[in-house]
Amino acid sequence: MKKILVIDDDLAILELVKINLELTGYICKTANDPVVGFQMIKQEMPDLVILDVMMPEIDGYSLALKIRQTEGFKNLPIIMLTALGELNDKLKGFNSGVDDYLTKPFEIEELKARVLALLNRAGAAPESLRYKEVLSLGDITLIPESYTVKILDKETKLTPIEFDILNCLMQHNNSMVSSKTLLKEVWGYNDNEDVDTIRVHIRHLRSKLDKISTEKNKYIETIYGGGYRLVPTGIKMKTAE
Repeated sequence: MKKILVIDDDLAILELVKINLELTGYICKTANDPVVGFQMIKQEMPDLVILDVMMPEIDGYSLALKIRQTEGFKNLPIIMLTALGELNDKLKGFNSGVDDYLTKPFEIEELKARVLALLNRAGAAPESLRYKEVLSLGDITLIPESYTVKILDKETKLTPIEFDILNCLMQHNNSMVSSKTLLKEVWGYNDNEDVDTIRVHIRHLRSKLDKISTEKNKYIETIYGGGYRLVPTGIKMKTAE
């Protein structure tokens, strides 16, 4: 059975989540202290962590970053569970390395669905890792072994989710990819409700591509009302004369 660790200083939330996850068939451990929770991650080796933001001593953002910097846990699935639901809060969470973000109050069935989707994604090899060789399209080269993207002669590291998003866009080869398709192919969701998750990751991925684009080209185009399209050779941005 899959093991889940829930870290939250709210005892009522811990009890609610623990009972429902155990009824679903998971082994669920809890910690109401972030310092203890971090030690439990190393001791219990969970398959997934559910993490609150507003906690004493160490907030959830700092703890997520600490987990990502710890050898052996860089790809541990993390769901951030918090009352902070603004786009900037989500961006801060994703920048700290969390995989998904659920705001309080939440429906327990939605939490279980997201847990299942993340576990399914983590349990199967990402689409990108099915390639033994690098994947190239236009100016862009993906290197699966190191989660690296190269544009012409410059490269940068990506998170696993950023890598899978870019790989998904490349697989659709210059065609529009809807938010619903991205949610299904990258996260395993079967709905189109959480567009903020896509928006935040696309924004972060774009910023990384922009930094290594020598010609200042834009490679991910937003198709308003539809989704996103990768332009393999980039869109030349106009400069003021």
